[in-house]
Amino acid sequence: MATNYDALGSQTRNSPYGSGDPYYNESSGYITPARPPKKTISKWVKFGVPVAVVVIAGAVLGGVLGSRSSKNASASSSAAASAAATSAIGAKNDVGIFATATDSQYLVPIYPMTTNTAAYTTPTFVSTTDTNIAWPQDPFQPSNPSPTQVRSDRPRLIAPTYMWDSLPNLIQNDPYLSSWNNTIFGNATQYYALPPVVYFLDGGNGILDPAREIKQRVKAFSYVYRLTNDTKWLDRTYVELQNAAGNLTGGWGPDNSTKWNPTHFLDTAELTAAYAIAYDWLYNAWTPAQRSSIMATMITYGLSNGVIAYSNNDPEAYGWWNTDTEGNWNCVCNNGLTMGALAILGDDTTGIATQLLALTIPDALQNCALAPSSDGTWSETANYWYFGTTAHAEMASSLLTATGSSYDLLSVNPDFQLTGQYHMYVSGPGSLFNYGDCGPNKYSTTANAMMFYGEQYNMPQYQLFQRDQFDAAEPWSMFWYNPAVTGAFWDGLALDHFFDNSTDQWGSMRSSWTDENALYVAVKAGTLQGHQTHNDLDCGDFVVDALGVRWFGELGSGDYNSIGYFSNDSQISERWMYYRKMTEGQNTILVNQQNQNVAAAPTVTYDTTADVQGSSTVMNVPGNSSAYFIANLASAYFDVTSFSRGVHLINGRKQVLIQDEINASASVMWRAHTNATVSISSDGLTATLTIGSATTTVQLLNPPSGANFTTMSAVRFPTDPIPPQPDQPNDGVTVLVISLPAGSYTLEVLINPQWPGMSSSSYTTPGAVPLSQWSLTSPS
Repeated sequence: MATNYDALGSQTRNSPYGSGDPYYNESSGYITPARPPKKTISKWVKFGVPVAVVVIAGAVLGGVLGSRSSKNASASSSAAASAAATSAIGAKNDVGIFATATDSQYLVPIYPMTTNTAAYTTPTFVSTTDTNIAWPQDPFQPSNPSPTQVRSDRPRLIAPTYMWDSLPNLIQNDPYLSSWNNTIFGNATQYYALPPVVYFLDGGNGILDPAREIKQRVKAFSYVYRLTNDTKWLDRTYVELQNAAGNLTGGWGPDNSTKWNPTHFLDTAELTAAYAIAYDWLYNAWTPAQRSSIMATMITYGLSNGVIAYSNNDPEAYGWWNTDTEGNWNCVCNNGLTMGALAILGDDTTGIATQLLALTIPDALQNCALAPSSDGTWSETANYWYFGTTAHAEMASSLLTATGSSYDLLSVNPDFQLTGQYHMYVSGPGSLFNYGDCGPNKYSTTANAMMFYGEQYNMPQYQLFQRDQFDAAEPWSMFWYNPAVTGAFWDGLALDHFFDNSTDQWGSMRSSWTDENALYVAVKAGTLQGHQTHNDLDCGDFVVDALGVRWFGELGSGDYNSIGYFSNDSQISERWMYYRKMTEGQNTILVNQQNQNVAAAPTVTYDTTADVQGSSTVMNVPGNSSAYFIANLASAYFDVTSFSRGVHLINGRKQVLIQDEINASASVMWRAHTNATVSISSDGLTATLTIGSATTTVQLLNPPSGANFTTMSAVRFPTDPIPPQPDQPNDGVTVLVISLPAGSYTLEVLINPQWPGMSSSSYTTPGAVPLSQWSLTSPS
C-alpha cells in the first residue's frame, strides 16, 4: 500500500535554494542547552534554555495608559503630558516586573492572579522628554539618507553612542532594563570562562551552531565592555574572533576562503554579523592593527563570498537571493552582509561594502520583507519566524541607525506589522503551536524583534508581551525596548484570532492570556506547498493546552540529515516518507493510511463571541463565550467525497468539541498524539488522559457503529514504504485512535479538562449539530 500518490501536484517544484547544496532546504534553529524540567517533558516541546536565562522573580504588576501622544501639543498640554508620563511610568516601576516566574518546562511567564487598575491598563508609549525614563532623540537625522552615507560617530549599528550614554541612567530607573542587564553580565561571565567556540561541521546545519554561538558571545562581551571599560572583555572578544579566523593553535575549519562554509551561507552570514558587531561596537578600543585584522577576516571569509553568491558564479549559493526565497534564509543572509558592509564603510578600500549594499537592500525588499502573508503568518513555520524576524529587525535597525533610513524594509510589505500579532497568537500556555519543522539551535536568535517592531509600528503590546519572555534578556532588548512603554499587553486583547490567508488558514482560541492553566486550542488548514519545505502534511492538525499541560501536540522536526528530508514538496517527495512529516504523524484524519494531497486548497469559516481580556490577570470568561473554526478539507484527500473538520470551544471555554464529517471510499482513522498515560473505558467511548496530577477525559459522542477509542504507538504502519533512513523514535508518545472502514461518518470527540473545583454536573454534553448549522450558541 503506497503512502504517497503520484497525482495532482506530484511534479517536482523548484527548490528556492542552491541546486547542489544539501543544506539549502533547511534553515536555522532553536535554543540550547536544555534545562531539566519540573514536569514530565513533552516530546513535542522543542524549547531548551539559553545559558544563564534567569527565572524572573520579584514584584509583579505595572503599566499604563492610552495611545501615543501627539508631538505637536501646546506648552501647557506638554507640561500636563509630562506629569502624566512621569506618573504612568512611576506606577509601572512601582510594580516592577509583571511576571513572577517562568514555567520551567514551557518557558512561559507566570503572572499573579490579581487586579491593578493603576498599572494594568491600555498598552501605550508615553510621550516624554524626561531622559530618566525615556530615550532621547537620535541627533543623527539626515535629510536625504543614503545607504553609503553613515553617521560619523561609533557605534553605528543598532546602538549609537547617544543610547550608550543614556543607558546607565535608564537601567537604574527601569526594572526590566535592570534585570536584563544583570542577566547579560551573568551570561557574559559564563561565556568568558569557556574555551573559544570549537569548529564543528554538522552535515545538516553546516557550522551554523558555532557561528551563532560566536555571535551570541560577541554581543555579550562587547556589551559588557562598553559598560565597564574593562579590557578583559575586549581581549576575550578578540580571542573569539582570532579563533574563528583560524589564527589560534589548531586552526578553525579549512585554510582557504571557504572557512566560514559559504555553501551553507547562513553560517557565513551569522559570522559576518558577529564580526560586524565586534568591529563597530568596539571600534575605538581596537588598535589599528586589530581593526585591520578583523576587517580583512570579514572581507575574506564573509563579504567576498557574498559577492560570489550574488554574481551567479556559484551555482550552489545563488538560491537564497534569486529564487523568490521569501523566508528566513534571505533575511539572515542579506542581514549578515549588510551589517558587515555598514560596519566597514569608510575604512574599506576595496569597494566591496558599497558593492554589497547595492545588492542586499533591494533583494531583501523583494524577498525577506515579503515573508509574512497578508495576515502576518510567517511563510515557513512558527519557529522559523524567530530566525527571519531577528535578521529582518537587525538589518532594518542597522540601516536606520547607521544611515537614517530602513529604505522601505519596514513598509514595502504593509502587512509585516502584523507578524508580531501572529507570534502572540501562535504562543499558548504550552508553548508554540509548533507545526512543521522547529529547526536546530537558536543561540543568538530570540523573539526580541518584537521589541523593535513594537517601536517601529507603534505597537506597544508587542514590547509588553515580549519583555516577560524568557529570551528577552540579551543586548538587542537593551536598545530596542522603549522604557516609556506602559500598560498590560492583555488589556483589551481578543482571546481569539483567525488567520485566513489561503496559504495559512489557522485559528487561535483561548480562555485567558495570563493564566498558565488556561485552555488553548490552535487548529490549521492551509496549503501544503510553498512553505520552503518546512511544513508537514497536516491539514486539520490541532494542539490542546489546559491545566498547565499540552494534551495533544506536535512531534516537531525530523532528522535534518535524513536523505531526502528537504528534497522538495511534491507528492512523491521522500520528505513525506518520514513519520513526523507524513499525515499519520499529525493530529488529523488519515484516509486509507495515505498521505494528504499536497495540492490541497482548503476553505475555512469561523466565528467568535469576540471576548477580550480586561486589565486584570484574572479572566472571568462569560458563560456564553465561544469560538469555532471549520475547515473544508476534502481537497486534501484522494479517497474522499467530502470532509470537513470543526473545532468548537463550548461551555464558557471549558470544553472542546472536535467534529469531523467525512464520506470516504477507503478506511478512516482519527488520530491524535499525546504524552499522557491513556486509559480506555470498557465500552471504548471514553479515554482518560493523565499527566502528573492533571487529568483530561476524551469522549466519543453519538458513536457510529463500530467506532471506539484505541491506542497505538507513534510509529509507522508495517505496510508503509520504508523511508531512506529510519525514523526518529517517539518514545513516550501515544496515539489516540478511532478506526473505521470506508463509509460516511460524523465523529464527535469531546475534550473535557478536569478543572479543579468544577463538578461533573457542570460539564455539558452537546447535542448533535451538523457543521453546516454550527453557530456561537450551537452546539452547546
